[in-house]
Amino acid sequence: MSGWTRESLFAALKAAGVASILGWVLVLSAGPALADPDPAPGDPGVVAPPAGPPPPPPLAGPAAGQDLAPSIGNAPFAPPRLVPANGSTVGVAQPIIINFPGLVDDSGAAESAVHVSSVPPVPGKFYWMKPTQLRWRPLNFWPAHTAVTVDAGGTVSSFQTGDSLVATADDATHQLTVTRNGAVEKTIPMSMGMASGGHQTPNGTYYVQEKLPSVVMDSSTYGVPVGSTYGYKTTVELAVRFDDSGDFVHSAPWSVDDQGKRDVSHGCVNISPTNAKWFFDNFNAGDPIVVTNSSGGTYSRHDGSNDWQN
Repeated sequence: MSGWTRESLFAALKAAGVASILGWVLVLSAGPALADPDPAPGDPGVVAPPAGPPPPPPLAGPAAGQDLAPSIGNAPFAPPRLVPANGSTVGVAQPIIINFPGLVDDSGAAESAVHVSSVPPVPGKFYWMKPTQLRWRPLNFWPAHTAVTVDAGGTVSSFQTGDSLVATADDATHQLTVTRNGAVEKTIPMSMGMASGGHQTPNGTYYVQEKLPSVVMDSSTYGVPVGSTYGYKTTVELAVRFDDSGDFVHSAPWSVDDQGKRDVSHGCVNISPTNAKWFFDNFNAGDPIVVTNSSGGTYSRHDGSNDWQN
């Protein structure tokens, strides 16, 4: 999907004036359990947190890879908070997130004050999620074991990527295939979002944002009464969140007979308790989860988890 462009964000802010600026603040964090229960007995979906060697050589450019010289002391923003945190190890789909403490007047100058470098060099691009948050991601997944340094006007974070661990959920086969560094490591029978009620899991490239050993999923949090046809409120174990709209890979003992055969969930990827334990133990912040061959279209919400649809 296409997100906010830098130009549209700041043009809108200029037109709206200071009085309406506060209305732009979008909360990009875990919220109350959303939804994805399955018909029997009831599974749901809810709706983060996702590192390093000495500074490597500079990349080549904000949008395609060109050197972004650091502007320590001249940055048009106060010290930001950077994700990933310094010293962390993340998956190969993890974007760089720069959270500014306030609105940035000059988006171009802000981008010019951010320097991203890596070993090996990796081309990427800037994009704005909201007027106080700039992101940068590689054009394709990071290579495994890449060392990355971010300098945002003197605020520095160095992190690294781990193995290239990728889960592909294919709705045509109802299988979740996991590859590690290009080799198939595990194939897991699954059940995704059912067509009834429009609960199909959207196609798209996502990444792990949060892991919850246990979470209560409640359809009333997004307006569907618990007692209605598609309502539910249930506790789900071993939940790995991959978007901000309530979709998880999680344990679903109630749908084991359907896994590998048909879709019965409200959007989540249902797998057996044993497979869910393996998935929970192996997948971490930034590891990619790719959904393909779903009849639900492409993920189109501008909610902070659509980086790879940008």
